[in-house]
Amino acid sequence: MSDVLRVGMVGYAFMGAAHAQAWRNAPRFFDLPLTPDLTAVAGRNPDAVSAAAEGLGFASNETDWRRLVERDDIDLVDVCTPGDSHAEIAIAALQTGKHVLCEKPLANTVEEAEQMAAAARAAAERGVWAMCGFTYRRTPALALARRLVDAGRIGDVRQVRAHYLQDWLHDPDAPMTWRLDKAKSGSGALGDLGAHLVDTTQWLTGQSITGVSAIMETFVTSRPLSGERSGLGGHGDVGADVPRGDVTVDDAALFTARFSDGAIGTFEATRFAFGRKNALRIEINGTNGSLAFDFEENNLLQFFDGTQPIEEQGFRRILVTEPEHPYLSAWWPPGHGLGYEHGFTHQVVDLVDAIAENRQPTPSFDDGLSVQRVLGAVENSAARESAWTTV
Repeated sequence: MSDVLRVGMVGYAFMGAAHAQAWRNAPRFFDLPLTPDLTAVAGRNPDAVSAAAEGLGFASNETDWRRLVERDDIDLVDVCTPGDSHAEIAIAALQTGKHVLCEKPLANTVEEAEQMAAAARAAAERGVWAMCGFTYRRTPALALARRLVDAGRIGDVRQVRAHYLQDWLHDPDAPMTWRLDKAKSGSGALGDLGAHLVDTTQWLTGQSITGVSAIMETFVTSRPLSGERSGLGGHGDVGADVPRGDVTVDDAALFTARFSDGAIGTFEATRFAFGRKNALRIEINGTNGSLAFDFEENNLLQFFDGTQPIEEQGFRRILVTEPEHPYLSAWWPPGHGLGYEHGFTHQVVDLVDAIAENRQPTPSFDDGLSVQRVLGAVENSAARESAWTTV
């Protein structure tokens, strides 16, 4: 095997920029068995993709993802596009012998995710690997929580409480984006945010969600097609003559769930929680203790140890910045926290290690398919007045 991993990325916006930074940073802070090379980036707009290549550090660019996938000087294809193109790009890349990293959710439908997972299993038999990008698994505090659960520190898991709260759509005149078009995104808050909750809680608990009862709501049914874009949202043009596009996805999704080993859970995903910017919150209650995490304080983990004497019990605040904590030995002195972008760097580290060792990286496409099936069950339940729906 060459000691270089030549990366071709499709898409260069928010997720593309986060992935590109990770590919650049990982070998500078971690001792990797393969050195990533940013070989090419693909996008449809010639001027924009050329500027992206220069700004993100790619040596070349393509205006058709098919040409990138067919290139002999690409070892791995990183898919950072809207969900409607995930299946076509990822399957084509795997069939040409390229490893694949694909953003979440894996696909827009269960059927597409099944096709992708099947292609990944076939590719794995040839030593070609596929991974789905659920980066919150790589947040050190959550990785520590997983260690504590695996070590039995909270006992048997009884309840899971998972919320992902954002507010970038609270303004009814925020402009229309592809994330609000079901044909492109597959779903709204459910797939964008809820997918993270499903993957993270299944991973943390080691249990699968087996059934759900759900409600979904679209609060604003149309949005301006023009305006000033900023971050994920922005300020749309207003006025009687301003054309508006139909919002075809959910603004909020809530559901209850049962897990495979008997735990129960409550889930909420919304982009209308005014004042909450990126509050991914998870609490797990077990027979011996509890764990709580909020990404808006992402370097902290709350741990309640119910085995301690009653007079000493209480939630303990763990500052997850020690070199003994997951991923932290490569970074800064204790107390100097990490941020959002570091999860993407850790994702690259784990993926490169797995490829070099010729083993399946996680989350696999089968893990992504598991999440997609839960999302599908949530949509089906909401469409049937919250009827209990088996995953």
